[in-house]
Amino acid sequence: EAQLVESGGGLVQAGGSLRLSCTASGFSFDEYAIGWFRQAPGKEREGVACISGSDGSTNYADSVKGRFTISSDNAKMTVDLQMNNLKLEDTAVYYCAASQYYCSAYINHPRLLTNYWGQGTQVTVSS
Repeated sequence: EAQLVESGGGLVQAGGSLRLSCTASGFSFDEYAIGWFRQAPGKEREGVACISGSDGSTNYADSVKGRFTISSDNAKMTVDLQMNNLKLEDTAVYYCAASQYYCSAYINHPRLLTNYWGQGTQVTVSS
């Protein structure tokens, strides 16, 4: 069974850092794009970052460029999201997910294009 499991969320002060991890299993990791998405209360789930399993190319939301870095290890079937200089507006449940589409399309259409979702991990940024 295909699975994605997130870890690493928690409470952090504004300006601080967290590193989220996503561990995948049960599917051909190198044939999928893996994205990080987030959803704050009352808001739509939005794309944060995406990395291609085939060539490692990346895509980021404008709101996190220069602060967040996505990386992957195909052998371990893991994808990490390093989040630096966290802001209050970064508070959300963060999900990793897999898609057979390219990151350029996937990051903007998660509900339509996701094949597999993780369960989510809470990130709370405090002042």
